[in-house]
Amino acid sequence: MPLYFIGLGLGDEKDITVKGLEIVKKCDRLYLEAYTSILGVKKEKLEEFYEKEIIEADRDLVEQEAERILDDSKEMDVAFLVVGDVFGATTHTDLMLRAKKLGIEVQVVHNASIINAVSACGLQLYKFGEVVSIVFFTDSWKPDSFYDKIKSNLDNGLHTLCLLDIKVKEQSIENMLRNRKIYEPPRYMTVNQCVSQLLEIESIRKEGLFSEDSMGCGLARIGQPTQKIVGGTFKQLLEVDFGEPLHSFIVVGDTHFLEDEIFGYYCLPKKDNDDEESNDNNNNNNNDNNKVEKGETEDAEDEVKIDDDKEVDQKEQ
Repeated sequence: MPLYFIGLGLGDEKDITVKGLEIVKKCDRLYLEAYTSILGVKKEKLEEFYEKEIIEADRDLVEQEAERILDDSKEMDVAFLVVGDVFGATTHTDLMLRAKKLGIEVQVVHNASIINAVSACGLQLYKFGEVVSIVFFTDSWKPDSFYDKIKSNLDNGLHTLCLLDIKVKEQSIENMLRNRKIYEPPRYMTVNQCVSQLLEIESIRKEGLFSEDSMGCGLARIGQPTQKIVGGTFKQLLEVDFGEPLHSFIVVGDTHFLEDEIFGYYCLPKKDNDDEESNDNNNNNNNDNNKVEKGETEDAEDEVKIDDDKEVDQKEQ
């Protein structure tokens, strides 16, 4: 019996491909991976559309109790449902390898993921470099391995897609130490938190990679009717409300003129303060020029008066 890996896309229950839906309809058991991403609808909506019961597979089930899924695959048709594309997370690759080592047939049905849908902002896919993950900082843990990867991308003129942290069914350190199955509320990193952490790491590293004037692009709920895309400086994006999860972020590299034209539709305008400052500078320059011109005119008039006086003196003589 095969183990099917089926991508669900990014939006809702109807984003599954026709091929994927046909397989789901005939499967005896469905597992929904529920910790590396979330769909725009609840599990119950999927069950209603597929007309099948779905088992929610959390991290413990997929990583620690994978034998349960693999054992089922030996006896019946099983589908492992993944939000986005199938192999967007290394966990899914590990499950596939385990199945193959056990001689279980594996079939894959791909779908859209943030890795290709990110181009909705107008930045071209072939101009993206290595993808990085940004995790939630703690008081004692601020990993910055992403910094060097983004630097490498920017040095080559490439954009960087930042995948933002998701905390689902996570235990506190205290509960882990006490072996208590008590879980923290779900947390999803926002674009604002991501930008803040990038600037925080810059303040520590002090290598000049980021500043409030750096260009970025925030994306929220891509592939859903409420998707939101906003480009601007880091400073501007800190103030934008991107709404419900999931969020992603792009550190913008060098842009092609076609990218500028499309991406420009999503970019925030420069603040009036910047324009006023520019206008003030122009006005000051104009005033200085006027003063110079006025001074030159007065000097010229004085010269004319002196010349007239000389002529009068000569006539009298």
